[in-house]
Order: sequence, then C-alpha cells, then structure tokens
Amino acid sequence: MDNVIIEKIKREIADFDGGARVEKIGHVISVGDGVSEISGLSNVMMSEMLVFDDTEGKTLEESLGKREPVYGLVLSLEEDTVKAVVLGDSSRVTEGMVVKSLGRTLSIPVTEDLIGRVVNPLIEVLDGKGKITSSTEYPIERVACGVIDRKPVDTPLHTGNKAVDAVVPIGRGQRELIIGDRATGKTTIGIDAILNQMNEDPDNRPICIYVAIGQKESKTARIVKTLKDHGALEYTVVVSASAATPATLQFLAPFAGAAIGEYFMEKGKDALIIYDDLSKHAVAYRELSLLLRRPPGREAYPGDIFYLHSRLLERAVRLSDEKGGGSLTALPIIETQEGDVSSYIPTNVISITDGQIYLDIDLFNKGVRPAVNVGLSVTRVGSNAQTKAMKKVASRIRLELAQFRELEAFMQFSGDLDSETKNRIATGERLSKVLTQDKALPMSFERQVPVIYAAVNGYFSTVSVDDIPSVEKKLLEYIDREGKEILQSIRSEKDITSDTETALKSALEKFKDTHKELFSLSS
Repeated sequence: MDNVIIEKIKREIADFDGGARVEKIGHVISVGDGVSEISGLSNVMMSEMLVFDDTEGKTLEESLGKREPVYGLVLSLEEDTVKAVVLGDSSRVTEGMVVKSLGRTLSIPVTEDLIGRVVNPLIEVLDGKGKITSSTEYPIERVACGVIDRKPVDTPLHTGNKAVDAVVPIGRGQRELIIGDRATGKTTIGIDAILNQMNEDPDNRPICIYVAIGQKESKTARIVKTLKDHGALEYTVVVSASAATPATLQFLAPFAGAAIGEYFMEKGKDALIIYDDLSKHAVAYRELSLLLRRPPGREAYPGDIFYLHSRLLERAVRLSDEKGGGSLTALPIIETQEGDVSSYIPTNVISITDGQIYLDIDLFNKGVRPAVNVGLSVTRVGSNAQTKAMKKVASRIRLELAQFRELEAFMQFSGDLDSETKNRIATGERLSKVLTQDKALPMSFERQVPVIYAAVNGYFSTVSVDDIPSVEKKLLEYIDREGKEILQSIRSEKDITSDTETALKSALEKFKDTHKELFSLSS
C-alpha cells in the first residue's frame, strides 16, 4: 500500500504546474434541498459552473484517490452571496466548504456517438454501454439564431400520421405544440414521428432527439424498446431526466436536448426534438425557484417562466444556406387539466409556437385515434412546407371534418334530418375513420395520398364505416402490388401530375371492380 501511495505522489509531483494562476474562491454558507448559498464569489455570472472542493480534511490516501468532483450551477445572484444548485450528490457539500469558479457556463460533450444512446442531461450514460466523451462541447444555453441566419420553412417533416400530415402539417424548422389532457396520445404522435423517419431516404433522414422530463422510468424504457424494435434507435438520442431525479436535472434536460440538436443542425443536418413534456419542466423550474427564494407569481410560477420556454423554443430554426441549411424542429408537449387550454403554461407555450395539435379527450373516448380536434388544431407555417400532392388531396378535409363535428350532436336525430345534412354526416364519419390510425404504424406520405384521395373523392361512399379500415388495408396492398409507378411518381415529384392522377383513378376503379363485395352498401 505504501508503494502505491509513493507512486501516486511521484505522479502528482511530475504533473505539478508551478505557474501562477488566479482563482475565484468562495465558501459555502448553507446548504439544503440541493441548493447552496455561497459567499466570496462576487464576480461570477449567471449559469456559471462551480466546483465544490471536498478534499479538505481528507487523508492523503483519500485525496489522491478522490472521487468525481461535485459541480454546481449558479442560478441566483444576490447582493452579498450567490445561490447555486448542486449537480450531483448534495450530501457531499457541507457548510464552510471551499467553492471554486470555473469561469465558464455549463456545457455538455456532443458527438456522433450520442446516436443510439440513452443519457441524462449531463451526458452521463443510462444504458450501460460505456462512457461518452468528446473534445467538442456545446453550452446548454445560448442565444437563438438571429433573423438574418434563418430562412423560411419550406421542407415538410412527415410524421407518418394521416391526421397530422393532412390537416396540421409540420415543416422542418417549425415549432408545433402537441397539447391535450393526460392519456390522450400526445407522446404517441411524437414517437410515431420518430418511427416514420425510417420511411425517409437515409441521406435526408433527420436525427431525432427524445427528451423525457419528469416521466416514469418504466415509460421511458418502453419508448426506448419501441424505438429499438422498429430500428429507429439507429438515428435517435434519448435524454432522460426521470421523476426520481433532482429538479435541477429536469430543468436542464430540454436545454441539453436542444444543444445536441444544434450540434447536428450546424453540421448541415436536420434534427427533430420532442420535449415530453414542458408542463413537468415548468413544475421543476417552479420547485427550483421556490428553493432559491424567488418570489412566486401566477399559480406560484416564477415571473420568468415565459422567458424560460421562449428562449428554449426559439432555438428551433431553419438555417440559411450560408449557415449550412440545417434545421431543428421542435415538438413540445403540454398536458392540460380537463381540457383547459386557457391556463398559464398552455397559453404561454401556445403563444411561442407556430401552431398546435390539440388532442380531445372526448374524441379519444369515442375511439378516434389520434384524437386530433380539427377545429382547435392549427399550423401557421407547415402548410407552406406541405407537399403539393398532399395539399391537393387534403385541402377539403379540414372544412369537411369541422362541419361534421358541429353536426355530430344531431346524429341521434338522424331521422329528422334533410338528405344534405345526412350526406355531410356520412362523409364526415368516413373521413374520420380514414384518418384513424393505430400507434407505432406510421405511413409514408406517398401511401397516404392514394387513401386520402379515395376518401375525399367519394370512392368510400358505398363502404360501411366499420369496414373502412379493412378496405383501406386491401387498397394499400393493391396499390403496392399494381401501382408501384404511382407511388414512385408521388414520392419523386412530391406532386400528383395529370398522368399520375389518371393512373390513380384507373387503379381505384379496377380495385372497386375486383372487390365489389366491399362496396355493396347502397348509396
């Protein structure tokens, strides 16, 4: 043992740097609930990194074989002291301990090796596959790109979900909110969007980042398994700060995810990030702020909660060609209570984003999957990025469904309705059924187009509503087998040319002739 200590001392002497350097040093006044109050650090800046020196009072052997250092993050600047949250084991921080400033803000290592991994916000691995290191570090917080560095959103990001791609399309570089009550399928839309990128060309496939904030670890494990089973983990990074982790890590999680996304974006790639969910992020920040003795405001949230989310979501961008042309698309998720979209956090995030996909609990309970409420869902950008093919076939869907939802209340009195209203209700029922889709089964946009074209143009008008899913399945099998050139044309042209439309009509008529038993309902 003595020889080991002597060897360690020799190495310490060999590595000794005798040059003079300036250090900012303070001392811990008090510590509790993961927050430490520190005096003597009058020159530190907001979000600066600190390191707590816990080697004092240790034996020589303990000091030479010391553990990983304990870091802190300055989150409150006061007149005589600063307050910092402890990133790690707060039990190792004691009163009187020496604290040193590192002179830099919190940064995380970023590398291509993150793809396919599950990490926490400090890039500590959670999947047991080995440590991730990189010489490249990105600050987790930085100013979003300016106006000059951006360009308009004009490239679609297909989610594989017929209801979303047809009614509330999303463009690369957009911020589209997914909002709804608990257990209405919000996470499912985000995960399906990740799975659907398998249908994109590998060279054009976005790198996906799923950020789990305050979620149960069992839920995150199920999502990772789903991604792995479908082969989507090959282009996905999972950042997890579970409900069991300190509020500090939950607060940092979405910013860490944004930094990872910016790394890929600045390499000229497209990135998709899902924040699941910002309601829990706001709660974590409220907890931190109350521990830091900040005055509570509306619903006990701190006054800068709007600024917190706006500076996060503003980092979603489509870069100009001069900056490489990469993009970062954000799909934040917000949970409402009893469908109340007018409460504090939902209204904040709605005002920051470029539209919202609203999931209705009543539609969900009726079996509509996904339960997208067409009347309350909107995209302020994505229609500019929607492919011409989808825009042509889906332009009437929003109006038809909105009118159907209004008339739905009268369905129980269908015997007293005029024929036009009955027809409108029947059309709405069929359109709604066509847009219904099981989870984890995303559909490429070139396969969505023939189905929606058939529904909008009345080819399903003589099909029983309950039979539509089976008819749709058979139609897709027929198109895959007999109409490959139609799908190839839609995929390559991103449009329905006159020749393609003629071929599609012919294919639909042939399908009806060969499956007359499916179209036997009296018109």
